[in-house]
Amino acid sequence: MDDMSQLPDQPGDRRAEVRFIVLAAAAGILTGTAGSFFHMIIDRLLTWPAVLSRHLDGAPLVGVAALITMCLTVASVYIVRRYAPEAGGSGVQEIEGAMSNLRTVHWRKVLPVKYLTGIAALSSGLVLGREGPTIHIGASISAAITSFFKVSDVERRGLLGAGAAAGLACAFNAPLAAVLFIIEETHSQFPYTFRTYMGVIAAAFFATVMTEMIGGTAPDFSMSVPTPELALLPAFVILGCVLGAVGVSLNAAIMGVSNFVMAMHKRVPYLMPALIGLAVGALFILFPRAVTGGENVIVMMARDNMALSALLGLAVLRYVSMVASYSAGTPGGIFAPMLALAICIGLAFGTALSGLLPAGAAVPLAFGIAAMGGLFSASVRAPIVGVALTLELTGAYTMTLPLIATCLTANLVAQWIGGHPIYEQLLDRTLAQAGVHPERMPKKRSGAGIA
Repeated sequence: MDDMSQLPDQPGDRRAEVRFIVLAAAAGILTGTAGSFFHMIIDRLLTWPAVLSRHLDGAPLVGVAALITMCLTVASVYIVRRYAPEAGGSGVQEIEGAMSNLRTVHWRKVLPVKYLTGIAALSSGLVLGREGPTIHIGASISAAITSFFKVSDVERRGLLGAGAAAGLACAFNAPLAAVLFIIEETHSQFPYTFRTYMGVIAAAFFATVMTEMIGGTAPDFSMSVPTPELALLPAFVILGCVLGAVGVSLNAAIMGVSNFVMAMHKRVPYLMPALIGLAVGALFILFPRAVTGGENVIVMMARDNMALSALLGLAVLRYVSMVASYSAGTPGGIFAPMLALAICIGLAFGTALSGLLPAGAAVPLAFGIAAMGGLFSASVRAPIVGVALTLELTGAYTMTLPLIATCLTANLVAQWIGGHPIYEQLLDRTLAQAGVHPERMPKKRSGAGIA
């Protein structure tokens, strides 16, 4: 991390500090408003399979749904590739590159493309999260602000981080996790000063205020579990070991399959996005829990008591559909799909364990909640964010100790078996494709997210 002696700005220009905080707050307000309507539109459009089922059934219903998702997927990929290639995927790596002065945020192109194709891709049923687009949208709004107001390079980079934090806060109604995400995930790129740090907090705060004003105040995945017994902490450590391996595998699959899809695009353009769209569209009718970002799936999984075999089957399906959907090249994040995959794994682990212990000794949902933070930590390699995000999302503060145990273990295991943070890998690939010389690339991070 940068020397924390940089945190206090030189005394003197209080007006400049106030000006910067106001700009960051403006970015938060605009991002919270735009992101909230982004989510509301997607929620409304995701009902199209139910509308379609009123007019069709059986094989015609599956076929038409597959064609709809295919068309939306191919159209989104075409628009992204044609007008704003950096709008594909989550965009987090683009913001990290821009904060390192290795990438440029072309906000005039990114904002409309990310917003419109993000709505199309996410409402089609692809297994993608809303947080990636809103993070990129928030940073693009900040970039727009810096183009209208004269700021220093440090302030520009700081506002990019503030906009990204606002986007994450809006996506999950989780301001604390959003601030910690900038501190832990972008520590190598974010310029730490008192001014920029306060700007991130202000942006996340105002984005959350706007989100709650427009969409409500409850945690996205409100859950309640009794405090697990201390004797169960070793079980959460074992779960963390499992998730560490799964996280490394998931990162490798995302990178490998997306590289394959890009190579195939050079031979047969848009073939893979079309096939992915067909498969996801069919699953949207046949097995809806296997697709979409997973917000509703998480709630249903927490409520229902599924058999162990069903949980394992759903975990495999969501693993495959998540990797395929992200590899298609449309806008979309990985946080929400990762959380949905994790709760499947955690519930399966808890269900298996409950069969070995006395009745009531283990609550499967407790392991499902812990797994959400653990898989995030193993993949993104930001364990503090994993703990905070899970607690803010679920409101299950009785899970604090088990979450820390799971996230700590998952992060350590992922590091020890040779995994690398997913956004580090995505940024390295982006810079390599752009022809950035290796010595200009950011320094590699250690597994804990701290250099």
